[in-house]
Amino acid sequence: MGPGLILAGSIVGSGELIATTRTGAEADFDFLWLIILGCFIKVFAQIEFGKHVITYGKSSLESLNGLPGPVYRNEKEGRQIKANWILIFWFVMFVAILGQQGGIVGGVGQALAITFPLSEDGSKRNEVLSQKVSLTIKLNEAVSLAEINEIDKINKKLLSLPETPSANDDLVWSIIIAGLTIPLLVNGKFSLIENFCIFLVSSFTLITILNLFALQSYESWAFSLEEILHGLSFSFPESTDGNNALLTAIATFGIIGVGASEILVYPYWCTEKGYGAYTGKKDDSKDWLKRAKGWIKVMKWDAWGSMLVYTFCTIAFYLLGASILGRTGLVPSGSEMIQTLSSMYSPVFGKWAEMIFLIGAVAVLFSTFFVALAGQSRMAIDALMTAGIIKDNQELRLKLIKALGIFLPVVCVTCYALFPKPVFLILISGSMQALMLPIVGFAVLYFRYNLSDSRLGSSKVWDFFLWASFFSFSVIGLYQLYSKIFA
Repeated sequence: MGPGLILAGSIVGSGELIATTRTGAEADFDFLWLIILGCFIKVFAQIEFGKHVITYGKSSLESLNGLPGPVYRNEKEGRQIKANWILIFWFVMFVAILGQQGGIVGGVGQALAITFPLSEDGSKRNEVLSQKVSLTIKLNEAVSLAEINEIDKINKKLLSLPETPSANDDLVWSIIIAGLTIPLLVNGKFSLIENFCIFLVSSFTLITILNLFALQSYESWAFSLEEILHGLSFSFPESTDGNNALLTAIATFGIIGVGASEILVYPYWCTEKGYGAYTGKKDDSKDWLKRAKGWIKVMKWDAWGSMLVYTFCTIAFYLLGASILGRTGLVPSGSEMIQTLSSMYSPVFGKWAEMIFLIGAVAVLFSTFFVALAGQSRMAIDALMTAGIIKDNQELRLKLIKALGIFLPVVCVTCYALFPKPVFLILISGSMQALMLPIVGFAVLYFRYNLSDSRLGSSKVWDFFLWASFFSFSVIGLYQLYSKIFA
C-alpha cells in the first residue's frame, strides 16, 4: 500500500481545505450528502483504472488514447502523431490544473505572509484582517445570545476599522516556496513522496477532527443532529447575495476526493510502486492470474483505505465551514482566504488558533502542490510520448520529468502573480475536472466491458456502482457545461 496515500496527500489541500470549506460557507449543511457522495463514488472508477493498468501495463493516457472517437493525426520527422479527443481535452484540463496549483502555492504564500510578514504594510494588513475576522466571529456569538448592546458595540468597531493595506508578502513567499519545491521535484523518488505525504496529511487531519469535536462544547458553534440529518437529506440551498452555492458545489464535487486528475494519475503511482511490474506481462498462465488477483486485492485495500482518510477529513472541513464560516457570513476568497479560513479554529484554540491553522495549512497545501506537480509532470511527458510528439524512451522520460520539475513551479507561481485569487483558480480547475469526469466514466465502462480479463471476475454489485459513478459523473459534467453556456 502507498499510492492511495500519495493521492490523499494531494487531495487534502485545495479540495478539502479550500473548496470544501467554501461550499460549507455558502451552502451551510445542505450539501453534506454531496460531499460524502463525491468522496465515495469516484473510488470505483479509480480502482477500475488501476485494474486495467495492472492487467495490460499501459498508462492512463496511453489507454485513453486508444478509445474510440475523433483522432488528430499528423506525420512529423518520420513519426506518426496520434492524439484522440480525450487526450486533447486532458491537455486543456492540465493547463487548468497548473492554474489550480498557482492558487495553492498562493495559499501557502498567504499563510507564511501572516506568520512571517516581510514588510511593514504586510504586518498592518495582517492586523486589520485579524481584527475584522475576530470581530465578525464575536458578532455572531452576540447575535446567537441576543446581546443587543454588544451587537451595537461590535458593529461600531467593524465600521471604524481602517481600509486593508495592500502588500506583496504573499507573492514573495510564493516565489520562495516554488523555489524550494524545485529540488524536491527534481530528486523526488516514490519513497520520498510517499513518506512526505503520510506525515503531513495525518498530522493536520488529526488536528482538524479534534477541533471539530471540541467545537461541540460551544453553544454558538455546535451543530445539531437535526442539521446533520438535513445535510444528508439530498437538499439544495437557495442562491443568495450573488453566490450560487450549487455551482460552487458542482466544482467542489469535481475536485474533492479523487478528482478526474487523481483518478488518471493513480495508475502512475501504482506503476512506480511496482504493482504492474510484480504482476508481469499478461498471459494465459495460472501463475499470472494468481499474481494479478493478488496485486489487484492490494490495490483495492490501498484505494479504500486512503478513501477513509480523506473522506473523514473532507467531512470535518465541510462541517467547520458550515458551522463557523456559514454562520458568520465569512466566505474565503482573494488575498484574505487564509485569514478567513483560520477563523474556523478560533473558538476552540483561541489565540493559538491562527498559528495551529497556519502550520497545518502550510503543511497540507505544500503537500498538495508538491505531489500534484510530481504527478502532472509524469503525465505531461507520458502524453507527449503517447501522442508520438517525442520518442518513447525511459532515459529521456526521466530527464524530461526532472526538467518539468523546474518549469512547472515557475508556471504556477506566475499564474498566482498575474491572478492572485486562489479560490477562483482552484474552482476553475474543479470545473474542468468535473467536465472530465464523464469521459473518465465512459473510459472505465469501456475497459470493463471490452478489455477486462474475464478470469479476474467482476460482480453485479461492482458493475452497478461503476454505472452509478458514470451517471453521477455525467450529471455533474452536463450541469457544469450547461452553466457555462446558458447561465
